[in-house]
Amino acid sequence: MKASLSWKKKMQFECQNDEHKTIIDATPEHGGDSSAPSPKELVLNAMMGCTAMDVVSILTKMRQEITSFDMEINAEKTKAHPVHFKTAELIFKLKGKIEADKAMRAVDSSLTKYCGVNYMISKTCQITFKIILNEEIIKMGPVVFIEPQQEES
Repeated sequence: MKASLSWKKKMQFECQNDEHKTIIDATPEHGGDSSAPSPKELVLNAMMGCTAMDVVSILTKMRQEITSFDMEINAEKTKAHPVHFKTAELIFKLKGKIEADKAMRAVDSSLTKYCGVNYMISKTCQITFKIILNEEIIKMGPVVFIEPQQEES
């Protein structure tokens, strides 16, 4: 993977990943205009996006009928520098003809094995999750990744 960044003005930057461009900015108290997400806000989006893609892929392979899937994340930052996420709760809101055990298996697979973004963040942040299926909480708890095998160089 490769990316580049160019300063635009104040605290606004344009990031380039292959053919995709993303603008990032800071809040006014940090010298920006709040014209775009901050880097930490994009990390939260990446945490949700990574696991959401896993869950949809897994449930689709399990032939489950998803009619709606939304996520929320609530995170708390440290006060001391380097400021980073101390805790984060991922909330999965699924609706459709989805068996509860399969929804739990899809989320568990993502949050123990597949989602590399949350794996990286879990090294400095305590991540928890909650699964709401058809408006009923079916599971909640801590995220505990299985450590990957070391690759040979």
